[in-house]
Amino acid sequence: MSLLSCGGCKGCSANQKIKTDGKLLNIALVGNPNVGKSVIFNALTGYYVEVSNYPGTTVDTPTADTSFGKLIDTPGIYGIGNHNDEEIIAKNIVLNSDIIVNVVSALSLERDLFLTLQLIDMGFPLIVVLNQYDEAISNGIKINSEILEKHLGVKVITAIATKNQGICQIKDFLINNSQITSGIVSDYLKNFIADENLEKVKRIEIISELESDFDKKEVIYSSRRKKINKIIENILSTKENDFTISGYLGNLLLNPVAGVITAAFVLFALYQVVGVMVAGNIVDFLENKILLKYYFPFITNIINSIIPSGSINQILVGEFGLLTMTFQYILGLLLPLVFSFNLFMAILEDSGYLPRLAALTDRFLTKLGLNGRAIIPLILGFGCITMATITTRILGSQRERTIATAVLGLIIPCSAQLGLIIGLIAIAGGLKAWLIYLITIFTILTIVGTVLNKILPGESTHLFIDLPPMRLPLFKNVINKTLSKTKHFLIEATPLFLLGSLFISILQVSGSLIFIQKALAPLTVNLLHLPPETANVFIMGLIRRDFGAAGLAGMAGLNGGIAVLNHSQIIVSLVVITLFVPCIASVVIMFKERGWKEASLIWIGSWVSAFITGSFLSNVLRIFM
Repeated sequence: MSLLSCGGCKGCSANQKIKTDGKLLNIALVGNPNVGKSVIFNALTGYYVEVSNYPGTTVDTPTADTSFGKLIDTPGIYGIGNHNDEEIIAKNIVLNSDIIVNVVSALSLERDLFLTLQLIDMGFPLIVVLNQYDEAISNGIKINSEILEKHLGVKVITAIATKNQGICQIKDFLINNSQITSGIVSDYLKNFIADENLEKVKRIEIISELESDFDKKEVIYSSRRKKINKIIENILSTKENDFTISGYLGNLLLNPVAGVITAAFVLFALYQVVGVMVAGNIVDFLENKILLKYYFPFITNIINSIIPSGSINQILVGEFGLLTMTFQYILGLLLPLVFSFNLFMAILEDSGYLPRLAALTDRFLTKLGLNGRAIIPLILGFGCITMATITTRILGSQRERTIATAVLGLIIPCSAQLGLIIGLIAIAGGLKAWLIYLITIFTILTIVGTVLNKILPGESTHLFIDLPPMRLPLFKNVINKTLSKTKHFLIEATPLFLLGSLFISILQVSGSLIFIQKALAPLTVNLLHLPPETANVFIMGLIRRDFGAAGLAGMAGLNGGIAVLNHSQIIVSLVVITLFVPCIASVVIMFKERGWKEASLIWIGSWVSAFITGSFLSNVLRIFM
């Protein structure tokens, strides 16, 4: 069978928009995780969306108006139902769609056809796109798409989306949509859906009611299983291939010993690239050599020439100014960090590694009310809590997102803060200090996760994860993904940073900032047994976490000054500032992602847990150190 590259077909040159009763057709891309839906979306529309081997990353459902209709990319799902947020989102999109483009993988056709048969039984006009055909051939798999068409009763288009092959055929059939059929309904369901013209909403209601009955659900499943077995027997032939590096690596990374060693290496590499090279060298260069040396004097001189002094001057170019601190945060700190994180994670995602890491960590994270998916935002949290909070969207339920956001806000130190923590622990007792710090933080992590898992209503989702073959990431996809996600983050975050900067500047100008410092002093002295000036450190930590850690560094004499903290006080301070409320940027994102009620509880909880833990630890260390 031939595979055509895109070029000159009717679909590519058509400029008419296909409408029904004056309305642009809604076309949904539907398929299992890792079948290449997002790549096909990109190829069909010219837009870039996230392309990932990690299930759940397309939960934002990108859309694009095209010459053949409004195309919608749905989350990767295994069935149309209500088992998790992805299925609910996909079901809502499917119910409002005129045509379904069902993408299946030639590598896992036996699995993917369950969703295909479910869509056919629901009566949707359907095209099946048999994607990743080149990988199937390299694995000794041959598929007869013409016989598959006869069994399903719908058009089957063979495609290699990464090479743009088969894209024009998809476009042609979407434009000439009169050729698209709804397929052959399963024999068992024909008894309940006798009317072929029955509207799809009613049809889905009938099928949902049947599937809610356990006995009938088993019959439906058995009917589809038999049909798929018959199809596979008639269309697919396999040949055992010799040893492949991809298969060997994929299996090796699931081994507990090799997997843990690899995970440790990956995390170390992530820290070295982002935490050391970018957060240290690149951020330092951008902030000190570019912004502070050239931009700050330039913008300050302009504003001073217009508004020489006063509150407006302070709000614009003061210590927390809209035109100073905001640009320092966005361009000097977050831009390089976000870009480097996105680049590193894009490589891991497109290689097929992240699902294997999720499988390795699933057992532990399940005890905290999460599953293996949560390892991604937790890893990102060690670089930037703000970005990590956004990535909790990949988790399967609101319950899990709440737990993960709480863990990030309470326990995970960001990369800039972590670097200072490492330096401070080195002068506070080395290994002994490390053990005290890590045991304390791990204990709080376990308590927070366990308590939230017990008190939050509902249940967390199980880890149903597809393990794609290990692949060498495509350079174009990695760069496109990195640029797209970085751009999206900056567009979303910049207004929020401006708002946070304005808030802090007003506090400073009005004198409220000093009042808050004085109000906190009794807590630091009486509860934590720290010097009164430590209150300033926590206030700075509200603005930016590494500001607080930098203040502690000065008080501990790390920068060559006079130390005012002893070893036990350093450890207590580090634990408190780790558990303390996230910086303004993270808090703003947390309120945006979780809503006012949940975010307020997490924010207040971080204050309470930080000072209670610090007080307990302080009293223990005063006895034993």
